[in-house]
Amino acid sequence: MSVSIRPATAPDCVAVADIYRHYVENTVITFDYDSPSAADWKAKRADLNAQRMPFVVASDETGAVVGFAYVAQYRVKQAYAWTVENTIYLSPDHTGKGYGTALMNGLLDAVRSTSIRRIVAVIADVPGTGSVALHTKAGFYDVGRLRRIGYKHGAWVDCVQMQLDVNESDGPPT
Repeated sequence: MSVSIRPATAPDCVAVADIYRHYVENTVITFDYDSPSAADWKAKRADLNAQRMPFVVASDETGAVVGFAYVAQYRVKQAYAWTVENTIYLSPDHTGKGYGTALMNGLLDAVRSTSIRRIVAVIADVPGTGSVALHTKAGFYDVGRLRRIGYKHGAWVDCVQMQLDVNESDGPPT
């Protein structure tokens, strides 16, 4: 396996939209009912870049984008300014092969160059997916469960909440 992690570009948003569409249409992993278009993803990427929030993609040995990950503000209230929520998705053909680990590591490397202190992951609790294991491997720890919090494809879905302390300092944020 050869994988490259780099900042997402506007042209990457076509592949990002395709990857995400699979999960919207076929799973309860995302609570979106409608798939954002490539133009929607381009706007999201531009907004995140303007906020200095990392958005990265993974590409395989052919250069094809096979996954993406980003962080976005966790909540809008000012005291949450140093806390973000992460998102990570892989092409279904590239799960279980190490791409997720490489993508998560690339995202965390990018986050460490910012003033972000905490990352929260809200993960749909779906048997057979590797997201909780991926986050645990990256150092996230379980902080709770939201029971029957989302309804999609005819089923109520729980979410596991996990957290990573990027910077464990108790001093004021900078």
